[in-house]
Amino acid sequence: MIKNKLVLGLTAFALSSSLFFSSCVRERDTDISMAKDGIVGDFVFDDAFHIVLDAATKSSGETLANYKTTGYCATLTHDTNSSPRSLIIDFGTANCMCNDSRNRRGKIIVNYTMRYADSGNIFTFSFDNYFVNDYQIMGSQVVENKGRNVLAQTYYTQLVEGKIMSADTSIKDTLKWNAEREITWVEGESTPMWFDDIFETVGKGNGRGIRNEYYAMNITKPLIREAMCRFIKGGRVELQPQGKALRTIDYGDGDCDNQASVEINSKRFAVDL
Repeated sequence: MIKNKLVLGLTAFALSSSLFFSSCVRERDTDISMAKDGIVGDFVFDDAFHIVLDAATKSSGETLANYKTTGYCATLTHDTNSSPRSLIIDFGTANCMCNDSRNRRGKIIVNYTMRYADSGNIFTFSFDNYFVNDYQIMGSQVVENKGRNVLAQTYYTQLVEGKIMSADTSIKDTLKWNAEREITWVEGESTPMWFDDIFETVGKGNGRGIRNEYYAMNITKPLIREAMCRFIKGGRVELQPQGKALRTIDYGDGDCDNQASVEINSKRFAVDL
């Protein structure tokens, strides 16, 4: 009888200890590094798309509407006679401060198949020593103009197989960021001004963080990008790391600011974009 009571007592203790330990592990799960990696990917490849969309309307030697600098250091070389057509956006070899207060250097190189605004046109991006705020952007991106949706809005598919080298030189690994998304031009396409343009992005993807941890991601509320705002100003992304709790990245509900939040196990953490 004493032995049975002892066994029962030890079993109960072990069970309660296990539950307590599990609870502590959940309580300690406050790592938002992968969410920050996802945020960087969300921005830099979407940003490259918008730079190219701007540049595709220009001729060689013209300046970008939204990415020019005081010294106009982004040089455009646009060949519409070659096959495929080519576009090189060269920010130079030294950092230059763009209108969105971000430093860029290096080249975005694009080949495309038809006139830039034609349905069916495919843009293929590559990057040559291209940096945004000292993050090196690598890999490839393919964007296809799919024509107009049922609301008569132009939309694009975006396939990214990207890599990002951290601006922190003490970190030797490279972030991988892959995405399959759809970008819709919801406002401003019919006007000649760029500053009234608004885009929405939906889709999914996966990646590997700087710390060599894998995750899947899914946009659960469309990401909002306005030409007049230097940040993603709305939307929500769910990021599921391997073996860890779900992270929810919330970009807000429309205010143009540098604030986002990451939620883990009902706890919210503020993030500067």
